[in-house]
Amino acid sequence: MTQDRGLTHVDETGAARMVDVSAKDTSTRRAVASGKVLVSAEVVEALRGDGVPKGDALAVARIAGIMGAKRTPDLVPLCHPIAITGAKVDLEVADDAVLITAAVKTTDRTGVEMEALTAVAVAGLAVIDMVKALDPAAVLSDVRVERKEGGKTGLWERS
Repeated sequence: MTQDRGLTHVDETGAARMVDVSAKDTSTRRAVASGKVLVSAEVVEALRGDGVPKGDALAVARIAGIMGAKRTPDLVPLCHPIAITGAKVDLEVADDAVLITAAVKTTDRTGVEMEALTAVAVAGLAVIDMVKALDPAAVLSDVRVERKEGGKTGLWERS
């Protein structure tokens, strides 16, 4: 029954498994994910001004996000280790949040959606760690895939 719904990470008995991608062709694949960290006005003011007490929160979060993308198979049990050929994490301070976008690229046999999502999540966690002294109520929210390209399914975009 689970196979009929297209769940590829479970076998016919329902047991978890790592998908065999050896028969797939390598192709250029790219995924973009986004999310945000909801923060107080005090944090927004600090990020737009002299910064937060721990240092350059956005630079730390950017590097953390890139590192997160690279470590995805260590964090998500059934993810394949793939060769990431590029990872970019952008952070923008909005009026009530830090907006995060991550784009990850590979030329491999499987996509990079999980790497892009992990980059956003880890960057968001780093923002929270950097601002928690000013805003212990900061919230990581709305982490989601926005776009994926390449492979057999081609282009998919969130509407």
